[in-house]
Amino acid sequence: MDARWWAVVLLAALPSLGAGGENPEGPLESWTQLWFFRFLVNAAGYASFMVPGYLLVQYLRRKNYLETGRGLCFPLVKTCVFGNEPKAPDEVPLVPRAEPAETSPTWQALKLLFCAAGLQVSYLTWGVLQERVMTRSYGATATSPGERFSDSQFLVLMNRVLALMVAGLYCILCKQPRHGAPMYRYSFASLSNVLSSWCQYEALKFVSFPTQVLAKASKVIPVMLMGKLVSRRSYEHWEYLTAGLVSVGVSMFLLSSGPEPHSSPATTLSGLILLAGYIAFDSFTSNWQDALFAYKMSSVQMMFGVNFFSCLFTVGSLLEQGALLEGVRFMGRHSEFAAHTLLLSVCSACGQLFIFYTIGQFGAAVFTIIMTLRQAFAILLSCLLYGHTVTVVGGLGVAVVFAALLLRVYARGRLKQRGKKVVPVESSVQKV
Repeated sequence: MDARWWAVVLLAALPSLGAGGENPEGPLESWTQLWFFRFLVNAAGYASFMVPGYLLVQYLRRKNYLETGRGLCFPLVKTCVFGNEPKAPDEVPLVPRAEPAETSPTWQALKLLFCAAGLQVSYLTWGVLQERVMTRSYGATATSPGERFSDSQFLVLMNRVLALMVAGLYCILCKQPRHGAPMYRYSFASLSNVLSSWCQYEALKFVSFPTQVLAKASKVIPVMLMGKLVSRRSYEHWEYLTAGLVSVGVSMFLLSSGPEPHSSPATTLSGLILLAGYIAFDSFTSNWQDALFAYKMSSVQMMFGVNFFSCLFTVGSLLEQGALLEGVRFMGRHSEFAAHTLLLSVCSACGQLFIFYTIGQFGAAVFTIIMTLRQAFAILLSCLLYGHTVTVVGGLGVAVVFAALLLRVYARGRLKQRGKKVVPVESSVQKV
C-alpha cells in the first residue's frame, strides 16, 4: 500500500503531466525543477541544521551542562538549550484583554473599523500579490514571454526577515514577560512553518487561489486531529459537526468548479498533495505553538523565536543550493518583482501586528469573524482579477464552508458565556 502512495506522489510530480503537458525544459533541468525533488532538497538543507543541533542539545543535556558548564558561552547555551526558570518577582504578567471603562461606543466602533480595515487590506493585498508572483511572468514584452519566479523558499525568507525585524524591534521597545522557553524548542515550529509556507506558495503553480483559500479554511479538520494526537485534546459534538460541514462544502467546490487553463488531472493532484502538506504542517505548527505558550511568553516573543529559526533554516538551505544569489539577481532584473516581494513582506508583518492588536482589544471571536470574511473576499477578488470560474454548486460549497466557520464562532461564544472552557483550535501566530 505504501508503494502505491509513493507512486501517486511521483506521478503527480512528473513535469510532463504536472504542467498540463507543457515541458519546455530539457530532461535534466526538468527533473531538478520537480516540486517533489525541490521539497526533498529543501528538507535535506533544513536537516543539515536540525540534526546536528538536536544531537548537540541531547549531548549537553546528558552531560548536565547546566550544572557543570562555565565560561563565556554558558549564558548562550543555557538560553538555547535549557531556558530560564520563571521567577515570580521578575516576571511581567500577561495582561488579559481589558476594555477601558471610559471608552465610548463610538470610539470602540472606530477601533473595530480600524482593526477590520487593517486586517482586510493587509491580507487581501498579500493574497493578490502572492497569486501575482507565483502565477504570472515578469519582464514580458511583445517579443518575449518574460520569465516566472519559481523559488518559493526565497519568498518565504523575504517574509520571515521583515517579520523577525518587526518582532525584535517590538520586543526591544515594549516590556515583555521574562522569557523561559529553551530557544531550540522554537525550531520545531519554525521547521513546520517554513514547510507549510513553501507548500502554500508552491501549490499556486498547480491549483487556483480560490481552491487554496478553501483548503486553508478546511484546515480546522486536521488541526482537530493533530490536537488529539499532539495535545490529547477532546472536542464537542458540534465541533465535529461543523468540521463535517466544512468538508462537504470544500468537496462541493472542488468537484463542481470548472477547469483552470493549462490544468490537467495530474496538475490538480500535485496541487492537492501540496495543499495537504500545507494543512498538515500548519496544524502541527499551531499545536506546537500552543504547547510553547505554557512558558507564559507573549505572542510577539513567539513571533520572534519562530521567525529567527525560520530565517536560519531558509538562509542556510538557499546558500547550500546556491539559490540565494539567484533570487537577488531576479530582483535586480525585475524591479516590479522586487516591489511585489517587499510589499508581500510588509503586508505579512503588518497583518501579524493587526492580529495581536485585534485579539487584545476585541477577543478571538471578533478576530475569527473578520478573518473568515477576509477569506470570502479573497476568493471574490481573485476571481475578479484573475478570471477564475466558479459554478453555482461551487458557490454553494463556498457558502457552506463559511457558514460552518461562522457557526463555530457562534457556538464557541455561547460556551464562553456559559462559563465552559473552550479548547483553542489554532494559534493566531504566524499565519502566513
